[in-house]
Amino acid sequence: MLLKHHTIRLRPDPERVVLRPFKPATEPRELNHTDSRRANHIVDRILALDPQTATDQLAEILDNFQGRHRNLLASLDTRANDMNDLFAPHPPFSRAQRQLVGAYFLHEYSFEAAALFNPSIVAHPDQSNVPLGALRFILSLRAVGEGHLSSLTFRTGLIGADGRIALDPPARLASIPQVRPHEPGTPADCIDVAFNSDEGISERVILPITESQSNGIEDARFVEFEENGRKIFYATYTAYSGKAIRSELIETMDFQSFRMTPLRGPAARNKGMALFPRKLDRKYAMIGRQDNESLYLICSEDLCYWEEGVVLLKPEFPWEFVQIGNCGSPIELEQGWLLLTHGVGAIRRYSIGAVLLDKADPSKILGRCCEPLLGPESSRREGYVPNVVYTCGGMRHNDQIILPYAVADTHCEFATIEIAALLEAMALKPPTGAPRAR
Repeated sequence: MLLKHHTIRLRPDPERVVLRPFKPATEPRELNHTDSRRANHIVDRILALDPQTATDQLAEILDNFQGRHRNLLASLDTRANDMNDLFAPHPPFSRAQRQLVGAYFLHEYSFEAAALFNPSIVAHPDQSNVPLGALRFILSLRAVGEGHLSSLTFRTGLIGADGRIALDPPARLASIPQVRPHEPGTPADCIDVAFNSDEGISERVILPITESQSNGIEDARFVEFEENGRKIFYATYTAYSGKAIRSELIETMDFQSFRMTPLRGPAARNKGMALFPRKLDRKYAMIGRQDNESLYLICSEDLCYWEEGVVLLKPEFPWEFVQIGNCGSPIELEQGWLLLTHGVGAIRRYSIGAVLLDKADPSKILGRCCEPLLGPESSRREGYVPNVVYTCGGMRHNDQIILPYAVADTHCEFATIEIAALLEAMALKPPTGAPRAR
């Protein structure tokens, strides 16, 4: 009864596609660009075409795919440039032949064909021309396509002064970023990527780049972080290689250029870390899970290195007996830090709850909902993974919490919560006394 549900339904759209490198399989390994007989056979066949046939083939490709991608010819050229190590054994290429080679080593990928879920929400860095009392926002989403491959994508929208939520329609086209070369002084293990300025935010899709991410970039928890008057957007996410997981950090000032950095230390071996929006007692702070069932408070002087923390919350109520975890970064209120949580109960049923932490000492629990705020009832239970509602982060706007959430790991919906009613439901404790784990 605390939540007001909105009619927005954000569903996956299989028509949105990006171009990805196509790597013809070889035995016993995939294409490695330096020793691939099969790839060279494809190039040989392209070069065997007479000039007119090659031109006609390229024209047919452009006619078929030009409207589905921005700057298609440039993408063909870029892919051909990536294949330069294959060109040495072959005679010189014409421009059309190079672009044909690029086309034969690309494929379309429907990045959200299966699911679009696990959202987090932050204020848009550009609030120009926003009506009084309203707020423009950016929604990050986990998109899943063929092969259960997870990527990171975005939407924008507006919260009105009256609390109404409107999502901007997504761009028809979609693009992946260019990987930037390392600049002097940057950490060796970080990856810098950037989109073109003419590509709207909803066009931007960050697919796995490194080996550690090869099977997915999962569940980004974005937060607007402030330090020394400077604002930057950070998100922790889970990098999944298909065999192992680790926590990584993405940062951006403008949602056009991004830096991706692996987190180190014992705590980074786990998933589900969420960063506080500012330093606490001159240290960075995270909420994370280390024992597969409880929540921990973790502090560090180094944003990229995290030791193990201290237990903060343990499963207490039946709807969270299996495990609990965070649902995004803590939200700062006058009364304390609001931490949205998830609990897993019987029949692996995921529900969303809330806890209030002391603002000066977040190891102290001021209040906790004994019942979930939101559970997978009736219309909110069917989908790719049934009986799951989940979020990677809400946001405060005026006297409300804006809560985007995923339904059954398939699509997204929105709810709003009156802060005063939520605090009353938590049965607040006095902000004094020794820290306790519950």
